[in-house]
Amino acid sequence: MAKTELENRWSLHGATALVTGGSKGIGQAIVEELARLGAKVHTCARNQQELDKALQHWQSLKLDVTASVCDVSSRAEREKLMEKVSSLFDGKLSILINNAGTNLVKTALEFKEEDYGFLMSTNLESAFHLSQLAHPLLKASGIGRIVFISSC
Repeated sequence: MAKTELENRWSLHGATALVTGGSKGIGQAIVEELARLGAKVHTCARNQQELDKALQHWQSLKLDVTASVCDVSSRAEREKLMEKVSSLFDGKLSILINNAGTNLVKTALEFKEEDYGFLMSTNLESAFHLSQLAHPLLKASGIGRIVFISSC
């Protein structure tokens, strides 16, 4: 297969993507790969400084990436994020990558109710709720895809 055929086969030009937790680690690698393949990417993270550092890096690579602060453990912040994504991408989203996650290093007996709630709202509820919120945007794109990521 000629290189141009392969490049066209893997092209995401015209696609839009939301990657949660994209300022570092697996999320950052996903953001960069999607953008290199031509997608317009929006990402989020809890930490503005980490986002700013990542945005500078992506700008130096000339990648089409935007970002906003969002604590995905918060229902209200998830709703605000999806409003932003809808506005940025004209109501269409091609790809949702539910990547944001966290961990607390404690023994089971040390866990408090708030710890458990934070873990569940970040790692489980956020992915489900964001998928629900994204549904109309994914449907409007005609090619919507959702990817769930987990790690320890």
